[in-house]
Amino acid sequence: MTRGAVIEDLLEESPVDTGIRIETITGHDAFLALEPVWNEVAEAARLDHPFLEHAWVRTWWEAFGANSTLHVLVLRAGNRPIAIAPLILTPIRMWGIEVRRLGFFYNAHVPRADFLIAERPEEVYRAIWAHLSRDRSWDLLQLCQLAEGCETLATMPRLAKEAGCGVGIWTSEASPYVPLRPSWDEYFDSLATKHRANLRNRFKRLKAAGTVDLEVITSAEGLAEGLEAGLQLEAAAWKGEAQTAISCDPEVSRFYSTLAGRAAERGWMRLHFLQAGAARVAFDYSLCYKNRVHLLKVGYDPAYAPFSPSNLLLSLVLQSAFAEGLTEYDFLGADAAWKLCWTSQVQRHYWLFIFPGTLKGRLLYFIKFRLIPLLKRPRLRHVREFVQQAASYWLRRGIRKGN
Repeated sequence: MTRGAVIEDLLEESPVDTGIRIETITGHDAFLALEPVWNEVAEAARLDHPFLEHAWVRTWWEAFGANSTLHVLVLRAGNRPIAIAPLILTPIRMWGIEVRRLGFFYNAHVPRADFLIAERPEEVYRAIWAHLSRDRSWDLLQLCQLAEGCETLATMPRLAKEAGCGVGIWTSEASPYVPLRPSWDEYFDSLATKHRANLRNRFKRLKAAGTVDLEVITSAEGLAEGLEAGLQLEAAAWKGEAQTAISCDPEVSRFYSTLAGRAAERGWMRLHFLQAGAARVAFDYSLCYKNRVHLLKVGYDPAYAPFSPSNLLLSLVLQSAFAEGLTEYDFLGADAAWKLCWTSQVQRHYWLFIFPGTLKGRLLYFIKFRLIPLLKRPRLRHVREFVQQAASYWLRRGIRKGN
């Protein structure tokens, strides 16, 4: 089934006596029409980041969803929407085994994900699990980038274990963030002495070449030209050589370009540039959502590398955010050393894996969370390929026999 297929949406009663009904959205047109309901649930759920907004999820789907099938669950109490489980079904291979993976709209460009739950969370989780446990379309439920402390990490493993499923959790990225309080001066004075001295020295040296300023693009005006210039800066240094820059991949380029336009329409867009004289020497692509700045991409002109232009830009952006009265600056991604110069606080993330109690599910769980960790021991690595081939063979044999 392809992304463009439009399938009649299924409506069914939950077997749990909660009065909650579940609608499964599998068609692209129905997914687009869901936007008002989605936004209503997101607002009621007090979403504090943009990565579960319909505009973000739609943009991701249009750029990256070609090999997946929509499987979005909408939960209603009466006619009132109270939760959304943003899921897609994707065929993958694990150790040579064909696997039907059910999970979030996720890849490396999604910093955070979860279910959207506006009310009655315990009942909602039970209804979601009851629905999924009857659904035979998946071999793996993989929920990526769940924030530490979220209810999904506490409740879904418990429900899955009660049903006899295999459950595993991986530690993912720890994303640094800066609480923007109490003031810029007090925050700056709290930074390491060497870091502050380096910033002052590099600002002084860069100002010798001309005026140093912060340029901000927040609307459609100048956005296309600014984004093009920013992406050129991102590709100018090592990312271009490594072919990991946005402009190196048409799907990734489409995602960030489309997202920029939609974010600008909603007032989220922040393209920041460090200007030295007439030149733009560094940029970042950020979203400002409910008084929080979320950093997605950075880039700089390698000719200005001795000035540490990304750090100088960040200094100006943080100073501006304090002045604007924003509440948080979220670096997203991993806790790289350059980010930890600015803060010691991090938001940890985890991946949740749930395998059904079928032959295939039990085998996949055993391989991933029992066998592979064992085979990673140096003296056992030489047998890994043999074990993977044997597992694939016996699984195919078991399926042919109807086990």
